[in-house]
Amino acid sequence: MPMTLPALPYDKAALEPHIDAQTMEIHHGKHHNAYVTNGNNALAGTKWADADPVAIIKALAELPDDKRGPARNNVGGHVNHSMFWQLMAPAGKGGGGEPGGALGAAINAAFGGFTQFKEKFQAAGAGRFGSGWAWLVVNAGKLEIVSTANQDNPLMGKAIAGCEGTPILGLDVWEHAYYLKYQNRRPDYMAAWWNVVHWAKVAELYAQAGGK
Repeated sequence: MPMTLPALPYDKAALEPHIDAQTMEIHHGKHHNAYVTNGNNALAGTKWADADPVAIIKALAELPDDKRGPARNNVGGHVNHSMFWQLMAPAGKGGGGEPGGALGAAINAAFGGFTQFKEKFQAAGAGRFGSGWAWLVVNAGKLEIVSTANQDNPLMGKAIAGCEGTPILGLDVWEHAYYLKYQNRRPDYMAAWWNVVHWAKVAELYAQAGGK
């Protein structure tokens, strides 16, 4: 079936004070909804109209030239945001803290510790010129930090997104994700975001991606 806007897994004010309710309302109800609408309109009448969105962004090279760009932007935006909402939870109620278990051990091994990981992840977000995302991915069984422009996703592959891997954590650094509260202070937004990261969900995705 065509793409639909998923409901938020929490109230729009649940991530306060780190992410404000008005931003969540606009980000989810306006921006994400526009990706759904525009993506469905772009693919209507094609064999991709009812396809799984993740399958679409993995196979962008197979789409006709006139559909590839709209799908990259809008289906990519839908996939990215559908994941993003799941990666957050209210602070102290699933959100924040540090990852444990296999994921925590893998982060320590790959980046030298959780603090170092956060620094490198934030650098990826801060270093992304204009709009885009910072990602933690599993690539060939190993953790890597990458970033993409606009609504690109590592699942699109290196030829399109400039990186590859299965994302398990993603941070939206488009201005619409933070400007109402943080204005141009992207680093402040990224620092506050750690308070609402839902590490149990990230660990679940890590296991699904073949992390050990």
